[in-house]
Amino acid sequence: METDWENWQPNMRATLVFVRRGDEVLLIHKKRGLGAGKINGPGGKLEAGETPLQAAVREVEEELKITALDLEEMGVLRFQFVDGLAIHCVVFTAARFTGVPTETDEAIPEWFRVDEIPYEKMWQDDQYWLPRMLGGEKFDARFDFDDETMLTKRVEWEAEGTTNEP
Repeated sequence: METDWENWQPNMRATLVFVRRGDEVLLIHKKRGLGAGKINGPGGKLEAGETPLQAAVREVEEELKITALDLEEMGVLRFQFVDGLAIHCVVFTAARFTGVPTETDEAIPEWFRVDEIPYEKMWQDDQYWLPRMLGGEKFDARFDFDDETMLTKRVEWEAEGTTNEP
């Protein structure tokens, strides 16, 4: 499968948020929806009229009962699935938060040291962009998937203008 990224249009817009605490990052064990059973950052679909930033704050509040603060946009993920799902996802980091991360119907929160993130329990693409993003690098990435199997990847890093294609 080769996606025509020049003419690609998403049919879903979403966000992901990675809340930081020193050398740790707050991830979730996703309980339902796309990626159920996987570990990921909190996030989800934009609602009508929402900006990505507004959606990011709302999704973290809904999934973890905390308020993410000092959000910074770090990158964009574009996913094309063989079944037709096409997701444009804006990725943020949050330097601070208020409240206590709490389990909800959607997510079980867990703090991980940045050097101990369980990539084997996450979407396949995460290992190609998340470590450098958590190190402060901004990116733009595109991935093709067949269900949960990654078919192609391309990650461009703002600072270098480089990619890490296979």
